[in-house]
Order: sequence, then structure tokens, then C-alpha cells
Amino acid sequence: MAAGFGSSSYYDRRFRQSPALIRARRPYIFKNAVVGSVVAAVAIGVYAYTISVIGQDEFEDVKVPNAPSQPEKK
Repeated sequence: MAAGFGSSSYYDRRFRQSPALIRARRPYIFKNAVVGSVVAAVAIGVYAYTISVIGQDEFEDVKVPNAPSQPEKK
């Protein structure tokens, strides 16, 4: 037996889903797809918003130091 499956009746000897597992999961397929799509859309939206806001920054408030001075040659 593979780890995690134990003596579950939801999987056969070749670790394929049984008809009972398929029937048990059927009512949740659509709901899970909708929730997954919403979560993915929110994540992509936050990423796109963040990139657009950062892309507009000109960094004018950052002070850039002068070029380093060359040490005197002896």
C-alpha cells in the first residue's frame, strides 16, 4: 500500500479513483472551480495592480550619492 491511501475504499489497487469517490466529489466540482477562479483572479489582480503602481514611481525622492572620488596616486 502506498503512503496516504491506507485501506481506503476510494482507491483501487492501481490508485485510481473509485466510482464512489467520483460520486462523492461531483457536487463540489463546480463550486470548487468557481472559488478557484475567483482566488486566481484576485491574485492576478493584486499582482497587476502592484506592478502598475511600482512602474509609475520615478524614484525622484531617492538621493543618489556622487561618484566615488579617486584615491590620490603617490
